[in-house]
Amino acid sequence: MDSLQVIILALLQGLTEFLPISSSAHLILPAQLLGWKDQGLAFDVAVHIGTLIAVVGYFRKDLIRITQDWLGSLMGKGSSVNSRLGWYLIFATLPAVVFGFVLKSLGLDEAMRSIAVIAGTTMIFGALLGWADYKGKKIQPIEKLNFRQAMLIGFAQAIALIPGTSRSGITMTAGLMLGLTREAAARFSFLLSIPVILGAGLLLTLDLVKATEPVDWSVLFSGALLAGFSAWVCIYFFLSFINRIGLMPFVIYRFILGALLIAVVLF
Repeated sequence: MDSLQVIILALLQGLTEFLPISSSAHLILPAQLLGWKDQGLAFDVAVHIGTLIAVVGYFRKDLIRITQDWLGSLMGKGSSVNSRLGWYLIFATLPAVVFGFVLKSLGLDEAMRSIAVIAGTTMIFGALLGWADYKGKKIQPIEKLNFRQAMLIGFAQAIALIPGTSRSGITMTAGLMLGLTREAAARFSFLLSIPVILGAGLLLTLDLVKATEPVDWSVLFSGALLAGFSAWVCIYFFLSFINRIGLMPFVIYRFILGALLIAVVLF
């Protein structure tokens, strides 16, 4: 990989992991337009580690409180908002784990990574995000989240295993449909991403251990650093401005991106 490819792919991974615009769509376009070869397993592991460090670092105080209260609930110290959030994050992650295992065992995970599929899902789920942002009540804070709502968001996250859907996009869509505020939907989406990114990183690492490809540590370090930095900046500004700008700019962007992907297929 040359320096330009490392910079572009790492920044795209960091930004699109948390914005509701589909990371898979963005990682395909540069490769198609510039004729790049696959970046390899090692680089995928590195950028996943970078984004994981970013989201854990940003929500470190929340995660400490959630972990402390969750452990306290195990020891009979009673329930609290944070302990319930801990349980919700655990159970809401399970649908994606099960669905991911089924897709991989059937060999469908790679079969769905065509540009045509990604273009369609980018636009379809973009329209759904716009509808949810327009029609959702947007009145419920994250502190009022209940188990049923958390599980519905978890099942929505499982749908994001279809390339082009956008994990953050579909979970925010579900949150808005359930009445959460934009900020609450985004915060729960980001917190819910932590076990998923961790699990994906571990699976990629296992695949990497079995592989025989050479490792360029300078490229991996640069990729992880850039992905982590862009992810942290993305989370910070997204949460700061989401209530002011809404989600419609991202919906419009998704339609433009989907149209570009269709153009790549046709021409």
